[in-house]
Amino acid sequence: MMVQYLGIKRRYPDALLFYRMGDFYEMFFDDAVAAAEALDIALTKRGKHLGKDISMCGVPVHSAEGYLLSLIKKGFRVAVCEQLEDPAEAKKRGAKSIVNRDVVRLVTPGTLTEEALLDARKHNFLAAYASIRGEAAFAWVDVSTGEFRVQSCSRVKLSPQLARLAPREVLVSPSNEEELREVVEESGAALTALSRASFDSAGGLNKLQTFFGVSSLDGFGQFSAVEISALAAIVDYLALTQMGNLPLLRSPVKELAERFMQIDAATRRNLELTHALSGGRDGSLLSVVDRTVTGAGARLLERRLTSPSTHLVTINNRLEAIAFYLKNHDLAGEVRSMLRAVPDMDRALSRLALDRGGPRDLAAIRNGLIQARAIFDRHDGAELPVVLISAIKNLTGFGDILSMFIRSLVEEPPIAVRDGGLIAPGYDKALDEMRGLRDEGRSIIAAMQREFVDTTGISVLKIKHNNVLGYFIETPSSHADRMLSPEFSDIFIHRQTT
Repeated sequence: MMVQYLGIKRRYPDALLFYRMGDFYEMFFDDAVAAAEALDIALTKRGKHLGKDISMCGVPVHSAEGYLLSLIKKGFRVAVCEQLEDPAEAKKRGAKSIVNRDVVRLVTPGTLTEEALLDARKHNFLAAYASIRGEAAFAWVDVSTGEFRVQSCSRVKLSPQLARLAPREVLVSPSNEEELREVVEESGAALTALSRASFDSAGGLNKLQTFFGVSSLDGFGQFSAVEISALAAIVDYLALTQMGNLPLLRSPVKELAERFMQIDAATRRNLELTHALSGGRDGSLLSVVDRTVTGAGARLLERRLTSPSTHLVTINNRLEAIAFYLKNHDLAGEVRSMLRAVPDMDRALSRLALDRGGPRDLAAIRNGLIQARAIFDRHDGAELPVVLISAIKNLTGFGDILSMFIRSLVEEPPIAVRDGGLIAPGYDKALDEMRGLRDEGRSIIAAMQREFVDTTGISVLKIKHNNVLGYFIETPSSHADRMLSPEFSDIFIHRQTT
């Protein structure tokens, strides 16, 4: 086992290795020492390696998310190594065979998707900074929502950009690593250096086209070589950390700097837009004006507050929408109540796309679509401003998938699929029959016995069970000739006579 562990650990020298052993993630050697100190858990020993005790600590699988969050906050990266087969399968190869294991995910500050690891009201951006022959670009993505953007960004504008977006992790090429380390770490982000190949613009174009399933990016906009380099670095890093299980990202959007007010880091800090000078959210402008009732709304408000628009048409369209709801106060109150019931669909979709979702993420999509339809119906017939016409129109067109969700999912799904009870009764006939066998086994067996008695005319026929044969039919030997006759030989199989 230790040979397997060391082989996997060599591939991830800069990360703590969560090595799955049954119901625990175990850590060994220096990883165990570092994790035990960071998590304040017991450090023990397991065997020897090269004549020295092997340090060990572990965390339960069912509560691993909390430990992951603590480690990420303290600057660690975690490689999650899972068992890829059932231990029973490994035993078939020999009593001492080791269960196949491998890393299924590299957890870093910028690639979090789990609900417990994220702040519902804040974005969790992963960014990349690329430079080619005097030109530079800054790309960023929120893996938990799919938002994917890029902007030309000279070196002197990097600090204001970091202050505006507050990414959790920034990707750079090795040639820029030392130059950018101070400014990135001052912003509170983790710095990650990728290979030069990840920032290659020519290869990056192919990566982006393959990722989005298009033959050209022209449909998304016109991107310069350096912008493609930054976007491609993010896609390459996601492929690396998610082990090929790529997230669901929206089409990349090119932001124009002149469309937004440029605020330097010092001014942003003194204005206390999102954080007070004390460092917390309380006392900031955002804490005072934020009356949003959904996670998505809170993230949008923060983005607009940190990046005020300078585009007159956009500003006027937003003011018209605000004026509409101020004028229609009752409608605004009803819509606000409906929005309270809207789950965080963006993050639910992201978890499902990464195969980390659960039944309640499916329910979140269903409940969100139900509320979307209700909001659309409530605006029917109203004279809407331009920006609301587009927004309300986008709430429709999901009738088929909503119908499928309503028919197939129970009202309150379990937390995990393994808990059962996810599919609604009546949706799948075969599943209903299996549930019937599970829940009403005795009555089903009794009904089957009555049916066989009527078919054979043998009133003493019984259905019994034992650990050798399982369920079987028993009749007295005096009825053997009748049971073995051609009339019943196609229905019943003779097992034994006693």
